Amino acid sequence: MVVVTVATLGVAAAASLFMAWSIGAGSSGSTPFAPAVGANAISVMRAGLVVGVLGLLGAILQGANVTEAVGTELIGGVTLTAGAAIVALLTAAALVAIGVFAGYPIATAFTVTGAVVGVGLAMGGDPAWPKYTEILTLWVLTPFVGGGVAYGVARMLTGEALPERPLTAALAGLVGAIVANVGFALLGPAGEQASLSEALGPGLGLGAIGTPLVTAAVAAVVAIAVYADLGRDRAGAQRRFLLAMGGLVAFSAGGSQVGLAIGPLVPIFSDVGVPLWALLVGGGTGLLIGSWTGAPRMIKAISQDYASMGPRRSISALIPSFAIAQIAVAFGIPVSFNEIIVSAIVGAGYAAGDAGVSRAKMGYTVFAWIASLVGSLVLGFGVYTAVQFVL
Repeated sequence: MVVVTVATLGVAAAASLFMAWSIGAGSSGSTPFAPAVGANAISVMRAGLVVGVLGLLGAILQGANVTEAVGTELIGGVTLTAGAAIVALLTAAALVAIGVFAGYPIATAFTVTGAVVGVGLAMGGDPAWPKYTEILTLWVLTPFVGGGVAYGVARMLTGEALPERPLTAALAGLVGAIVANVGFALLGPAGEQASLSEALGPGLGLGAIGTPLVTAAVAAVVAIAVYADLGRDRAGAQRRFLLAMGGLVAFSAGGSQVGLAIGPLVPIFSDVGVPLWALLVGGGTGLLIGSWTGAPRMIKAISQDYASMGPRRSISALIPSFAIAQIAVAFGIPVSFNEIIVSAIVGAGYAAGDAGVSRAKMGYTVFAWIASLVGSLVLGFGVYTAVQFVL
């Protein structure tokens, strides 16, 4: 009996690692630096290497919220078994892998969510309608909010109504303010996360004003640094800002996407005493391997096939992407980075008139997103039901 249990857990872990590889190759590994590659700010291979390391760090420092949501909040009344987790992960990973090799960015969050819900329903579980409402709201709003903000920022940066240097510095300050309020596992008490502002604010002895004061200080320092950098070397400063944004999005991708790979393992591995941090490290390592071995193909596809991007439009795409990703991480909502980045790239691309936006490619991608959600749910339900019937 012990041998069977250990073997089952091993297969579940292998399925999770395959899922993590697929995500690293197709979602968290390809999307964060795609705009920077499209703007010729970094090479495809170097982008894959950097995003893998940053994704690993994000998985360890920010991955707990989404991991617990995927593992315990998508279905009610039942707890995922090892067999159910294996079916859900293999179903989702197979669909994502098909997208990687076909060159289409399958939405990982859609496939994993659909597969877990499908398997959970096949087990006799109850739909978690409040959580579904949160998830679907974010999924529906993402293309409009992300694409719309990217369009507006790109119009401001490429237009003549506002001076570019102070505008870019102000945008950098906004990013700094978001960073100051991002939760990290290392800054909070055991089992919790805390932001830089929350960690440093109370120590200033200024009461409730301490936390926003730290936020304002970080924003000001970042804005001043970028403003000064633009004055010395405009093109170089844009490239550095763009790469910094790509790094922040890569870190956020790790924190969000690792939960899609290891979330289904949480109920079964917690019962045998495996801590969550160990699962996060394992999942993050899988993301890193996927980014290093499989992401370059998808980076090229996203950076070139959806719109022609310059540095300013690429920055415009990454700012809302980072903000949306961190909102999703904070609320524990599984989110598709392909949806976030592709929508932002298209929005920023349209700011230049058309900028080579491929309507056909976009149409196929939206179809793939919907099909991945519906298909994974149906497959997860059907495969688990068939396996139970055979056994």
